[in-house]
Amino acid sequence: MKKRVLVATGGGDCPGLNAVIRAITLRAAREQNWEVIGSINAFDGILNEPNEIVVLDSRRVGGIHIRGGTIIGTTNKGGPFAWPIKNPDGSWGSADRSDEMLRRLQYLGVDAVINIGGDGSQSISQQLFDKGLNIIGVPKTIDNDLSATDFTFGFQTAVQEATSAVDKLVTTAESHNRVLVLEVMGRYAGWIALHAAVAGGAHVCLIPEIPYDIPKVVDKIYQRFNKGRGFAIIVVAEGAKPKDGEMFYEESTETGYKNVRLGGVATKLIKELKDGGMEADMRETVLGHLQRGGTPTAYDRVLATQFGVKAFEMVLEGRYGEMVSYRHPNIVSVPFKEAIAQYNFVDPDSNMVRTARGVGICMGD
Repeated sequence: MKKRVLVATGGGDCPGLNAVIRAITLRAAREQNWEVIGSINAFDGILNEPNEIVVLDSRRVGGIHIRGGTIIGTTNKGGPFAWPIKNPDGSWGSADRSDEMLRRLQYLGVDAVINIGGDGSQSISQQLFDKGLNIIGVPKTIDNDLSATDFTFGFQTAVQEATSAVDKLVTTAESHNRVLVLEVMGRYAGWIALHAAVAGGAHVCLIPEIPYDIPKVVDKIYQRFNKGRGFAIIVVAEGAKPKDGEMFYEESTETGYKNVRLGGVATKLIKELKDGGMEADMRETVLGHLQRGGTPTAYDRVLATQFGVKAFEMVLEGRYGEMVSYRHPNIVSVPFKEAIAQYNFVDPDSNMVRTARGVGICMGD
């Protein structure tokens, strides 16, 4: 009788997810007694009635490594420990369905689970492991904010998209003598903004880890203008905040969605610059989910494939309760507790920040 591994993709989508799914499936196909199934929309596929489970074989995963997104879907709402339920009065609450999910997995004959996701998904992995589930994690986040791995797949693709946007904005900013503000993702970590600013040659880069001082940003921009002529590019992470100020966000009203909704910091920044005396013509561009979509770069396809192969080999070795990790030049594994213990913030004294300052990029401080 064949053994069965279930694959789930949770949290926000990310370029490279399909490459991981493909690698797990193809590596499992080399073993005579294993088969792979996928749960639609993270663990929802197991808990939905009826179940939404698909068989993953070499035919189904053929060529998917070049596609963005995930063929088995994903969600960042709810989950087995906080399943959304509607109360009799019409309000929404949540229920813990984790024990029920474990029973369903047993009924499906699942011997092991590979959960692909970011810090929230791996926190769920830890909780399920504590309940006795044979589970392995694969790190996924475009924000590169998991400290237990040098890089996560999807990050380089997001940086490439952001850099391409900077390149395009330079030409139109120069033509119109404008200040153009590019807002990129980065809730608490400014890795995308920092890398895109350096790669694209931006003049100002504002990230959550370094609160910005508007007068200093204004001074930097004015240095770029002469008799009203000049231009400047500002790259700002969505979680950036001014000194003595707060991150710009609104509370989410979506059922089962725990995170605050970010977005709009570029518009807010332009108002702050105008209030600070900036007279140049300014426009904002919000890159948004363009960073999450599209074809993954070769780098991310390779890293995702390495992660997928490693994850299944960890199943063969019984290394449950651990997450795949890239520690240059090796693909290794770390316990879930280590994986989610510390956020991967940008160190203001890091070499990357010093590089940005070294080429004249204003970090807002």
